Amino acid sequence: MRGPALLLAGIVLFSLLDANSKLLSGQYGVGQVIFLRYAVLVPAFLAARAIRPGFGGPLATRHPGLHAVRILAMMVSAASFFLAFRQLPLAQGYLVFFTAPFLTLALSALVLREAVPRAAWFWCLAGFGGVLLAVAPNLGGGAGSLGGYLAVFIGTVAFAVSQTVNRRLRGEPGLVGVVLWPGLVGLLVFGPMAAADWVAPPPLDLLRLGLNGLLAGTAVVLTAAAYRHADAARLGPYGFVALPVSVALDLGLWGVAPDPATLLGGVVVVFACVMSERARRAAGVDGTMAPAAARLPVPP
Repeated sequence: MRGPALLLAGIVLFSLLDANSKLLSGQYGVGQVIFLRYAVLVPAFLAARAIRPGFGGPLATRHPGLHAVRILAMMVSAASFFLAFRQLPLAQGYLVFFTAPFLTLALSALVLREAVPRAAWFWCLAGFGGVLLAVAPNLGGGAGSLGGYLAVFIGTVAFAVSQTVNRRLRGEPGLVGVVLWPGLVGLLVFGPMAAADWVAPPPLDLLRLGLNGLLAGTAVVLTAAAYRHADAARLGPYGFVALPVSVALDLGLWGVAPDPATLLGGVVVVFACVMSERARRAAGVDGTMAPAAARLPVPP
């Protein structure tokens, strides 16, 4: 059970990261919050590498172009999810995010030319139907907004792109490509944005802003470790734990309970994900499209 336990710990930390970012989003802009996340994450990673030489894998890569695409997708995903959770309850955002396996499946078929059984396509459509069922009542200005749903969908598409690229980089294991290089690029991208709308945080807020970096770094390390102890097929179903965790955080921090449409849509999406993956395995298609457990792509 070591793999599932590590994955569940990573999921909880990523959920706390999203909740903390949502709490901070009312006072600070996207540039400042994400810049300070990387400003803590990068030195922490370098410190771990200094203490344990070679931690995170080799610095060199044979595929700089693919890494550049993945980093760009990660930057778009990080910003989009931050903007989405400004307007959406965590549970509704996570529900849309659970369409990432379907989008990754489509990209794998279109870009990587992987075979996809017809049954898997059917369950993809069913999954998107579940999301529409959940979000439709809120599009008129209820718990969420059209802008929030659009932002989380863009973030989910970007995440699916990063996961598709990650499948092409299976031969380059390690955390450098998903922590260090994106962190350095993130400092360059979000630094000017942070400077443009910088708000001087009091000590407690500064601590919470820095905490995001530790949460993100620890979560991705735990998630990567989980996949070294168990395969993706076994760990995939545990990714759905993110949904009840997000519901608990919505209730505990904001007093927001999921409406019946969200609960029903969640059931449809989870069932469709499971059935889509079963269809792929039954057809003997390599690679899992199980729900992603984290906002960062898991190293191969």
